[in-house]
This record gives sequence, C-alpha cells and structure tokens, in this order.
Amino acid sequence: MPTAPHPQSTDELFHALRENHQLPYGRTRTVTAEELVDAAERFAEPVPLIHALLELQEAYTYGSDPRKSPVVFARLLTLFDEQPDAFDERLRAQLFWRFKWVANALRALPEIPLASLRQWLTEMRDRYEKEGLGLQPYYGQAYQLAVHVGEDPTLAYELWAGRRRTPHSDCEACEICERALYRVAVGDDERALEVWAPVLAGKESCQEEPARSVSYALLPLLRTGHADRARELHLAGYRACRRNPSMAGEVGRHLEFCALTGNEARGLELLAENRNLFDEVDSPLDQLDFLTGVEVLLRRVEGLGHGGLPVAGYAGRAWTVAGLCAEVRGRGDGLAARFDTRNGTSAQSGRRTVRLDRAPLLDALELALRTRGLDELASGDAAGVAGARGAGVAASASRAASALPERLPELIRRARELDEEGHPDARACWARLRDLVAARDYAHPEDPAVGPYVRLCADLLSDEAYRAAERGDYASAVDLHEEAAGLYEDAGAPDDVVLARACALLAAAEAAGEDGEDEAEVKAAGLADAHAAVVRLQEEASGLAPYVEGRLLRLRASALGVRLQTSGDQAHAAVVFAEADLLQEFATRHGLTTQVSGAMLLRAGTYALSGDLPAAVAEIDALRDRLASDGPAWHLPRALGLRGRLQLGLRDAAAAHADLAEGLRLAAAWPADAVDTSRLHADLAQTCLHLGRPDEALTHLTRSAEVDLRDGKRVDAFCTYSNAAQLCLDLGRIEDSIALLDSLLGEPDVIGGELDDRLVAQLRLLRARALHAGDDLKAATAEFVALAAESAGWDDDPGSHAMIAAETAMILAEAGEFDRAGEVAGRALAAHALSPRYELISNCLRELARLRAQQQGPDGLAAALAHLDEAGRVADAARAAGFQPVGRSLETALAYEHGRVHAYVGAYEDALAALEKALALLGEPGAEEGGAGEWAECVRLSGAVEGIYLERPAPALVRLDAAVARLTALGHLEECEALASLAAQLRDEG
Repeated sequence: MPTAPHPQSTDELFHALRENHQLPYGRTRTVTAEELVDAAERFAEPVPLIHALLELQEAYTYGSDPRKSPVVFARLLTLFDEQPDAFDERLRAQLFWRFKWVANALRALPEIPLASLRQWLTEMRDRYEKEGLGLQPYYGQAYQLAVHVGEDPTLAYELWAGRRRTPHSDCEACEICERALYRVAVGDDERALEVWAPVLAGKESCQEEPARSVSYALLPLLRTGHADRARELHLAGYRACRRNPSMAGEVGRHLEFCALTGNEARGLELLAENRNLFDEVDSPLDQLDFLTGVEVLLRRVEGLGHGGLPVAGYAGRAWTVAGLCAEVRGRGDGLAARFDTRNGTSAQSGRRTVRLDRAPLLDALELALRTRGLDELASGDAAGVAGARGAGVAASASRAASALPERLPELIRRARELDEEGHPDARACWARLRDLVAARDYAHPEDPAVGPYVRLCADLLSDEAYRAAERGDYASAVDLHEEAAGLYEDAGAPDDVVLARACALLAAAEAAGEDGEDEAEVKAAGLADAHAAVVRLQEEASGLAPYVEGRLLRLRASALGVRLQTSGDQAHAAVVFAEADLLQEFATRHGLTTQVSGAMLLRAGTYALSGDLPAAVAEIDALRDRLASDGPAWHLPRALGLRGRLQLGLRDAAAAHADLAEGLRLAAAWPADAVDTSRLHADLAQTCLHLGRPDEALTHLTRSAEVDLRDGKRVDAFCTYSNAAQLCLDLGRIEDSIALLDSLLGEPDVIGGELDDRLVAQLRLLRARALHAGDDLKAATAEFVALAAESAGWDDDPGSHAMIAAETAMILAEAGEFDRAGEVAGRALAAHALSPRYELISNCLRELARLRAQQQGPDGLAAALAHLDEAGRVADAARAAGFQPVGRSLETALAYEHGRVHAYVGAYEDALAALEKALALLGEPGAEEGGAGEWAECVRLSGAVEGIYLERPAPALVRLDAAVARLTALGHLEECEALASLAAQLRDEG
C-alpha cells in the first residue's frame, strides 16, 4: 500500500524527495523512497529519476540494507554511461562519492566472492582515473578490505594515509577514525586517542561520527586510565546510535563496554531498548559486530550466576540469558565462519574470539545515576509495585533471619512481643510466618499461648495493612484493617479488634479528599472525626492492655497532628499538645518507651508547625538524651532527621548536615523499612545544596529515589529522579540527565501507560529541555511538538499547556520554523487566556521577535514587531491584574527587546531609543545584588549601538565610563568587565 499520494509533477516529486530526506533512516523512509523511484520512472526524464535513485540508495545504505544498495547504484552508473549530460557537477560528485558505499556494502555480504570485491575496487580505480580524480579514496577502500580480510595492512595503510585528500575522500572524521583504529590494532592506545581527539571533542563530525569513533574509543580509554572520559562518551555516544539498525555494531560495542565495567544490569537494560536490532539489521557484517557485543554481555551475566534472568531477544519467544547466549553464539559463530570462508582467512573468527575472551577492565564504573545490580533485576524489585512491596520486608528478613526462633510457637510469640514493643524486627518475624502459613503443609500449633489459626491470619493482615499505609495506599490499609478486625473478633481478641478498627478509622481519614478540589479541608474534617471516633472506641472498651491503650492514645494524637499539618490552622495546635501530653504521661507511667518517644516527637513537630523552631529543637534535644539512655534506639535516626530539618529551618546548614548524616549512619543498623531513609537522603540533598555541594546533593537524591522504588513508592521515586535530572541539567551534566530520564521513560509501567500521565509528561518535558541544552535541536523539537499536541487536551490544566506550547514555539523559531512557531504561540496565548502565565508568554513572544530579526534581518522586522506588540498587550494585562514579575518589569524587558530587534535589522537609531527607554525603566542600580547585571548589559548594548554602528564613539564612551564608575563604586566589579572591554575597543578604534 502506498505511504503517500504519487507525485503528479516533477515539482511534486522533488518536494516529496525533500520531505522524505528529513525523515529518520528506517523502514518508513526506505519504503517511501522506493515508491518515489517508481513515480520518477513515469516522467521519462533522467534527472528526477537520478535524484530518486540517489535518495533510495542513501535509504538502503543507512537503513542497514547492503544487498540493495549496489543494485540501485548499478542503475545510476548505467544512467551515467548512457546519459552523462544528465549529471550536473553536483550529481556527478555524488555518483563518484558513492563508489565507496558500494565497496562497503559488498564487503558486508559474505556471499559476495573476494574476487568480486577486488574487481569492484579495480572498477572504482579505473573510473576515477578516467574522470581525472585522485586515487586516495580508492586506496582507502583497498586498505579497509585488507583489514577486513586479515592481510598485513601496513603497505595498504601507507598507500592510503600517505596520499593527499581529495574532494571524494571520506570526511575528515571518518578518516580520523580509520587512522586511530590502525593504531589500536598495533597496540598503541595512547597514539590512537591522540588521533581521535578532534572527533571525540566534537570538532569533526558527520552522519556516523562521532558515534562510531566513540564506540571504538571506549576500551582504549579504559586501558589508558581515562575511565571518567569513557563514561562521559558512553552516555553521549550510546544515545546517538541506539535503536539504529545502521549502527548496530556501535550498539554492540556499548553493550560490551557495560559488560567489562561491572555494569551488566545496565547492559541488559540497553539490550532491551535495542531489541529491534535482532530483526531489523540486514547487514551480515553489522549483525556479526552486534551479536558479538551481545554475547560478551550475556556470557558475563551468565558467568555471574544469572543465566536464568529473562532478557530481550529475537521476536516470537521468551528468552533467558543462557538461552539467548546460546542462540547468539551459534549465529555469531556461523556468520564469522561464512566471512572467513569467503576471505580465505580466520580473521573475523579471531577478532570475535579476542572480544569474547577479554576480561573485565574495571570491577565497577558508575555509568549512570540510576544504578542497579543483577540481583535487583533477578528479584524484580525495580520492576513494579508488587515486587517493591516485598523489598523492605525482605531486607528486614535477611537482617534478622539468624535471630528468628526455629520453633513455630516461639516464632509466633516472638512476633507478637516485638510488635507490641513496636520493634522493627517484628517485620522479619511476620515475613517468615507469612511464608510458613502459605505453605501447603502448614499445621497450626495446638498451643493455647499461641491462640487459634484465625488470630495469626489477622496478625498477618494487620502487618500488611501497616505496610500499605506506609506506602500511602490508605484505601488498601482500610480494607486490610477492617478484615483483620473481623478475624480478631472471630478469634476472641477484643483488644486487637479495637486497635484494628481504630487504625482503619485513621487510614480512612488519611484517604479522604485525595481526588477532590477541597482536599485539605475534607481531610482535616475527616481527621477530626477519626479522632472523635477513636476516643469513643477507647471509652467504650474496658480492660484494655496498657500497650493497646498507649497505641490508641498515639493514634488520637497522630490524627490531630496530621490535621494541624493539613490545615495549617494554628488554633489546632493546643489540642495536639494536650493529646501528646496525655500520651507521654500514660506511656511514662506504664514504661512504654516507644510511646514516650512518639509523644516527644509529636510535641517537637507541633512546635515546628507552630513556627517555634527553638522550642522544637529543645524538645528534640531532650528526646535525643532520653533515647540515648532509655531507647528505643531505632527512634534515634528519626529524631536526628527531624533535628536536621529544624536546623535547616534555622539556617544552620552545617549543623543540619551533621544531624542528618548521623541519622543516616545510625539507620544502617536497622531494617530498611524501620527508618525513612528516603526522607533522610532527600533532606541531606537539600542541605548539601545550601552548603554549595551539588554533586553530593545529587547522590542523595538518587539514593532517596532508589529507596522509594524499593518501598513501592514509584510516584515519589519518579518525582525525586526528576529533581535529580533537573539538578544534573543545572550542573551542566546534560548526558547524565538524559540517560537518567531515558531509563525512567523506558520503565514498563511508563510504556504501558500505568504511571500518572502528567508525571510522565513532566519527565518528557525535562528530557526535551536537556536535549535542547545538549544542542540536539532536532530531537528536542520533536519532543516539544509532541508534548504541545498532547497537553492541548488538558482541559483541567490550561496553564501547563500554555507553558509547554510557549517553550515549543521558541524551539520551533530557533529551528527557523516561524510559521509553525506562530501557530503554537497562538495556542499558548489561548491557554494563557484561561490560566494566565504573563511572564512566560511575554518571554515567548519576545524571543520569537528576537529570533525573527536575528535570522531574517529586515525581512523579518514586521513579524517581529507584531510579536512585540502582542507582548505589549500581555504586559498591559499583567499590570491591570496586579501581576508582579520576578526581576525586571515586563515593560522593561519589552523595551530592551525592541532595542535588540531594531539592532538586528540595522535600525540603529530606533534601537538606541528603545534601549534608553529600557534604562530609564530599570533605574540606576543599587548596592544590592540582582539588578546590576541587567542594567550593565543594557548599557553595553547601548554603547555598542551608539559607538560602533552609529559611529558616535564620544557619547558612547561617556555613557560607558559613567556606568563603570558607578558599578565600581557599588562593588559590582564583575559587571564592569564587559563595559570596560567595550570602552577600550572604542578608544583603540578611535
């Protein structure tokens, strides 16, 4: 079926060819190119057919389909022989350039005899000589054939590398790669890296470079001790070649790099991302390169004892690491043997063996911020909520396994004793009991001290309910607590019935209003009702055990404490203190140390919510002393965490860091779910930012997210990872940011649409910004455009659509697509009318104006001024609404942009007048930070317009000198530098 209507004229054909040329290489582009060749043949004109054939050959070449590329080229060569005049100078140059493409394609096909390869090179040499072209490209192909076959390449290398480049030589970047690979082959990694330097630095590039060079340079970098540089290039280089069939070999080398640096888990993730390459790579040589890299990875994983892990492989069946490794080994060996048979050597098998036998070069190299091990993949902890739910319990179980009683009655009694105490090791006991009860041969002990089976089932349900509440799944917690209460009633355990029902009441209140507009108000009212209901339950019950009374008092105090936190109403604080005092008095009288600690923590938190941070610190200090002497020790990390947050509120970041770090250290002594280590890491991240230690902050953010993932809090984890990605971006670690976001967006629940769509959109928006920051304008534009289209349907959130559409418009304008930019900006304005975003929309319109003037000059002035007029109307509306922007006023920014726009189009008098208006609106700078930089930049541009373009240096110097003097007097020395430099330039030129 045709992918597009057939062109009805040669103009339509050329337009279609241009559009197809903009598509990424792949099946769609190739099929369209084939259809356009069919269409071109109908016109019976050679030139359109030549253009269509050239487009088709390119699609085959970079779509990794080497068998068809020579066939198309044969048609082009026939046309050239029959109608040479149809080839103008540009078409002739393309034709002779592509002799190399055919040589590469034939070399990649083991069914092509070696004699035919040599015959093609002879044809190439003869044709070049006939056309009077230099033979350096021919000798380059002869050298590459010698390397491929396994002949001594020394002479062939000298014959190629010693010749002067010609217009038909491979690009500089590709030739640099070949020269570097020659050095690698002779064992000179250092020299190879010196040769590669311009390409790896991005100074030389092409369609395939630097991605190709990067993939080859990774191991030499490791061998020469440049692991950090290898890591950096891996992140950038992999992104450039992933899922691309024509770069399957490069992907294979990145997988090999992961395997040799202790990043086997990341390698499996990348393999899953590139599963399409198993079926879409038609080049046997590229297949061999890719499969060898895959086998290096799989052999390493299998050797580490994880052969049973599921892994992405050939379509049509499920694969394990061991199964896929065997399949890949057979196919790889077969391909290498076919090439060796064709070449009459063992070179391909030999190179493959060297790669497969290479030992790891590093035990561990942290390649990405989100690091996971093979054990995590095996346990499935990161795969979803269900796996994560058991992770904390598993951690508890592993810590306490050796201390668990072996006899079942003792284990049940121990679990209940620890649970009454609130001891975190109770979780390990319940986890072990859950496994035992689930077994088919479970027999409940006939022991009156243990009680009936139904009571144990209720205990397990209660434990599961507590864990659900900790994850924020309050609805499930309510159901589980209520079910447990029913079973406790059947078991004749009235105390536990009361406690379970009280817990259900509080969980239901926490869940109230989660999806409503008045969430805080509804939740606060629900918590008040829950408190009253728990009080009634406690009053109606009689003979409750002290530990049950203590828990009920704790639930009452907690309900009121959460209400205060939710409502922010200080009138609610007094009753919280009263309940906390009641709890502390009762717990002290009955020796309930856990509840005494809980009461003091609640008092400290209430002081903090009331704004009395010193009193909160005093309460925490008293608690810390008590915990040190009387326990419970597992509350110390929590107390130190709260103290650290209080110190941060008191602006003592150093003290906050000390408390939080100590809390984190102590938390390591307890099960993973006993302490909120995610919160400790998140608070440490914030503290590190205050201390100017962003790299340390980044580490804590990622660890916080990892803990949340293990605990099943995927939304929290993804939000924290988003913050980490943004911090990477702020730090200039763009590839780290992109790699982290790619990893998140590749999660199964994201791909399956199970995660909140707005959160996913936020991750994609951040990735688009990172791509833009990394100068990948094409990829960034595509992502922005897609997000703008999707967010247009967010009727409940027009403000977010306005933001996304405004950014999209600016990106399109940067790419020179001004018509589309204008359309998207119009949609941003429409959304802004529903949910005003004055500053954002003003910035967008001014930037569109600037880019119009900068890229189009005088031809774009009218459109640029129209954007500025619209920005003026936005500024008027903002002023009428009482909107106060951050920093300079919208009117000042508008005047400054008028100055820049007129300067770009050469209207210098108008530019100067606008800039002077902006200076008047800004006003003279003061000693405080903030406004001096904008004022100095406005003066600089005014001075440049007046002194350089209007050729009036004298008044410009007066302006600049006065500004330098004022800024110097105010202490703004950095802002003076550009002004002083311009003044010196004007004096030198005068």
